[in-house]
This record gives sequence, structure tokens and C-alpha cells, in this order.
Amino acid sequence: MTDGTAPAAAPPRSTLVITAHAGDFVWRAGGAMALAASRGEKVTVACLTFGERGESAKAWREGRQLDEIKAIRRAEAEKAAAVLGAGIVFFDAGDYPLLGTPELTDRLVAVYRAAQPDVVLTHPLEDPYNGDHPAAARMALDARVLAQAIGYPSEGEIIGAPPVFFFEPHQPEMCGFKPEVLLDITEVWETKRKAMECLGAQRHLWDYYTDLAVRRGVQLKRNAGPNLGLAHRTMAEAYMRPYPQVTGVLD
Repeated sequence: MTDGTAPAAAPPRSTLVITAHAGDFVWRAGGAMALAASRGEKVTVACLTFGERGESAKAWREGRQLDEIKAIRRAEAEKAAAVLGAGIVFFDAGDYPLLGTPELTDRLVAVYRAAQPDVVLTHPLEDPYNGDHPAAARMALDARVLAQAIGYPSEGEIIGAPPVFFFEPHQPEMCGFKPEVLLDITEVWETKRKAMECLGAQRHLWDYYTDLAVRRGVQLKRNAGPNLGLAHRTMAEAYMRPYPQVTGVLD
């Protein structure tokens, strides 16, 4: 017997993306973010730096000053996040180098508890070309564990153990990256491309990441089996899992 009241609706699924620099989330995970948002899910980006020193060469060559460059990169990232349907939190922790600290990790714990993520996307733990990326990944993984601890002093409810996916680095073969998960982003590709084009400071990467999406799409079709009705020009993103998948069905 019930009292006639309808059960409370479950909260929407939540995706948390933790990136070192202002553009990283767009190039590497923009498709996953746009897909989640298109399903009505909550998407949050924690952006640790603006990439103001190491990833804004065009602005420096134009004679811009540090605060101006930060403002430019912030505006670009906000616009791109809005295109993808995500909210964004800026830490302004300073890049080149990004140094992991207990204070930054603590701030990430608060973001985890506020977002209550069902899935986490971040950098791989290896990158010999850019130490900011593994620094961000280590803090992301540390904060994930601390956010689960009921005794850890931080606001908000503790989280569960959301699965983590490492998104593809710029030079995967040098970063120990294997494309274990291929995500079909064909239906949101134009949204991702529009978000990429918000990043004028790194225009040289627009075509690179378009070409990468094409190559990963070819690989996706090769591994998807026959006669699945995939688009002729399938676009995809690649991910790697640091933790085992938990499932009751092998598929």
C-alpha cells in the first residue's frame, strides 16, 4: 500500500571533466560532453589553469600582457563550454608549471561533492611533453578518492566511486595511451567543431583534432562489427580506463 505520492525523480546523470588548461576539454572530450548534454545530463568542467603561459603563444606574439591573456583564454573557454552545454569552474592555478598542492586537491574535492559525478574524464598520467597534464590527472584521481571519505573535511555529500576515463593526449604513442574505448560522436560533431572554433588562441589545432576524429571514427567502424548502420563519415573520440569496468554482461 502506498500513500499515493509519486516517487521523487532521480537526478540527471553528471559528468565531471578535469583539465589542466582552458582548451583541453574541447579538443579531447568535447564530443563526450556534447553527447551527455544532449541527453539532458549535467556536465561540469574544472579548469585548473587558463594555459596563459604555455598555450597562448599567439597572444604573447601580439604583445598581450599576462592578465589580458588570462581574460582572453577565460572568455574562449566559457564560450566553448556554453556551446557544449557545460558549466565551468576556473581555478587559475598557474600553468607551465602546474604544481599539485593539497590546497588545489581540496578545492577539487569540493567540486566532486558538488557535481556528484557518474563519470569522470581527465588526462592520462603520462605526458613527457607537458607536465601540467599528468599533474592535473594525479590531483583528479587523488580528489576522487578523498571525496569518497566520510571523514574528509569538505562541504557536500560524499560521492561513490565514479568510473574514470582518460581522454586522448596530443601524442598518444608517447604517453602510454591505448584507445580502449571508442565513443561515437558523429551526431554531435558539428557542436564539437563549433566549440573548437571558439578557441582562437589555438587555431592551429582545429584541423588536427578534426582529422583525429575522422581517424578514430574509422577505427570505431573497424571494431564495431558489420551492418550496424554507422554513418559513412563516423567521428569518434578515444578513451582509456585506469580502473576495471564493472558489469554483469560481457558485450
